[in-house]
Amino acid sequence: MATQLPGLLLNSAGLTLAGGRSLSCRNNQPPAAISSANPPSLSSTIQVVGWKGAGGSGSENSKLFNSIEDIQEEYDWNDLETDLYHWTKTLRPVQWYPGHIAKTEKELKEQLKLMDVVIEVRDARIPMSTSHPQMDSWLGNRKRILVLNREDMISTADRNAWATYYANQGIKVVFSNGQLGMGALKLGRLAKALAGTVNIKRKAKGLLPRPVRAGVVGYPNVGKSSLVNRLLKRRMCAAAPRPGVTRELKWVRFGKDLELLDSPGIIPMRISDQTAAIKLAICDDIGERSYDAADVAAILVQMLSGLPTVGNKALCDRYKIEADGRSGKIFVQKLAVQLFNADNNQAAFRILQDFRKGKFGWIALERPPK
Repeated sequence: MATQLPGLLLNSAGLTLAGGRSLSCRNNQPPAAISSANPPSLSSTIQVVGWKGAGGSGSENSKLFNSIEDIQEEYDWNDLETDLYHWTKTLRPVQWYPGHIAKTEKELKEQLKLMDVVIEVRDARIPMSTSHPQMDSWLGNRKRILVLNREDMISTADRNAWATYYANQGIKVVFSNGQLGMGALKLGRLAKALAGTVNIKRKAKGLLPRPVRAGVVGYPNVGKSSLVNRLLKRRMCAAAPRPGVTRELKWVRFGKDLELLDSPGIIPMRISDQTAAIKLAICDDIGERSYDAADVAAILVQMLSGLPTVGNKALCDRYKIEADGRSGKIFVQKLAVQLFNADNNQAAFRILQDFRKGKFGWIALERPPK
């Protein structure tokens, strides 16, 4: 049975889990969408939000993690994508294309012709949604390294699922944390190794060796400039936790052997996949003027309610508001009345910021397609 809510649709059939969490169960098969790969087992470092038994015995902890692992394996990520499709149908489309992007896109496509290797940076929470639909055609046969940044904001199971997925496709992938520098050294070595044939060919032609040229590309606010700064071990590129900070192409030298091109975030002129657009908004990978914060926060609440590692209880514990997972808008309105003098926008931004700061634990919003 489905329940129609203002601007949102959610199947009301569900499975109640221990601790008050609910997991939706459906028989319908969604269209082509992100679905769950068979994830490896969770490591004991995964954060269980809202669980009060952190001081329990080792055997109790083991039983809990095994239970969550079983739930995650049973959870069908196709259901999440199907829900998102219905939830976004009646909302104002999320579109964002500042003027500097059109200019930069043209310049970047010209510079890519000079690249020996391209480093494409994506958000590890939403790797598919931060994949530019035209990137493959722009790069052609050029060597590419895929970087999934913000690995600290996803679980070990999420990380392993994506690592397995890309390894099976023969894609070189590096997990990184641009803020702390994790993965930066590995990325530098891999870039030089992949482009090492450049100077071999130049030597054969009687030419002098030159630095390897690597272009760093990706969506806005996925951490490109922070990653470049970490590689250089000094702040050479402007970086801030919001989209649109970098507005011009900039070449920087990394040692004697590698030159890096830092580029502004590139996003399609028109985002046809609105489920991806909503996830970009949730993860702050698109300008905040492009979306209604209350609508996006309402959808986030419903997503978190259905995820087995969060659930209704975590939302209730954090905000002291009952959550049933069926109407995110009502939840946002209740929080607005309780804390923000009925200002829905302030309540919405609180929920979004809490997610972005990891207050609900390590959470990916996508899993690899099967």
